[in-house]
Amino acid sequence: MYSCIEPFSPPEVNSDENYLVIDGFLNVGNDTSKIELRRTQNINQNVAPIIEIGAKLTVEQETGEKDEFMESGKGLYFLPPKQYNRAGKYRLRIKTQDGEEYLSEYVTVNVSPVIDSLTYKVDPVQNTMVFYVNTHDSQSKTQFYRWKFEETWEYRSAYATNLEVINDEVVTRTQDINRCWGNKKSGSILLGSTVKLTSDVIKNLPLNIVPISTNKLYIKYSILVKQYGLSRQAFEYWTSLSKTTQGTGSLFDPQPSQVTGNIFNTADSKKLAFGYFSASTQETKRIIIEPNLGTYPRCIAPDTLPIACSERGVDCATTTSQLLLNYYGMRSDSVLVSPSSCADCRTGGGTTNRPSFW
Repeated sequence: MYSCIEPFSPPEVNSDENYLVIDGFLNVGNDTSKIELRRTQNINQNVAPIIEIGAKLTVEQETGEKDEFMESGKGLYFLPPKQYNRAGKYRLRIKTQDGEEYLSEYVTVNVSPVIDSLTYKVDPVQNTMVFYVNTHDSQSKTQFYRWKFEETWEYRSAYATNLEVINDEVVTRTQDINRCWGNKKSGSILLGSTVKLTSDVIKNLPLNIVPISTNKLYIKYSILVKQYGLSRQAFEYWTSLSKTTQGTGSLFDPQPSQVTGNIFNTADSKKLAFGYFSASTQETKRIIIEPNLGTYPRCIAPDTLPIACSERGVDCATTTSQLLLNYYGMRSDSVLVSPSSCADCRTGGGTTNRPSFW
């Protein structure tokens, strides 16, 4: 029990193979197709993700028609929406800046049914709000589903700063930095299947669990759910990837394994590519709620500083690094001040830009 522990890092963990990672799909619906290219890196490296720039991405149909993606920076490539033949087959061709070429297998189009509803319910035992998705395919053609979601919430700082210093003068603040909106995309792999059911119906499948203690639900909360139909092969790929990335860590979990997908290097099979190319429609649904769950943010009590600096080196309103809240005193010759973490909501990671759907 008290012996030394020696860390063990197998060669696979410390390797720097720099494999290509492809994340995205061909959207044959009415929205833009987006694909992100990155490179694998040493798991022990504490550096920013390695993005793949300067690549040429092309979607090819079996009939010979081609559509080329446009690069938008930071390893992102997009293809504007158009009318695709949903009965056709498609594949992805990638030519990297260093001359390597990768090609996917041909895939058929999967049409996703619409999302019937999004529901939510408070779990008093876990002190959380659980969000559920409901959908069905009356023709029983889908059977395999994948979801992503994006959550947005409004929040406030503990105190409101109504004053600021401009040209060594205390004036009224013009920008409201007390009200912010946070945004977060789903990071886990969310899958569902109706193969073992008598009908192609997904009912009350939990998608997102929001702890009430996060205060995301205190003012206003929105969740946008995106739904995709999958082929059996794509579903098996995402299931394997989910098991090796999300289901490891305890004694009886599956062992981590290598999951590559349907994209291969055309010249050298040893140069792996990670990702799965598919073609699908996308269905979305958003709900906005005001549950008023949680508590208003709290912070340390504000301090008081004089507006004018009486002595050199003495902190006052025009020299302090803290934010000015309001005038104080009968003559308003002082101000209340507080650290930015208490009065600037942007320190919580959000933005003051109001979402268009709010």
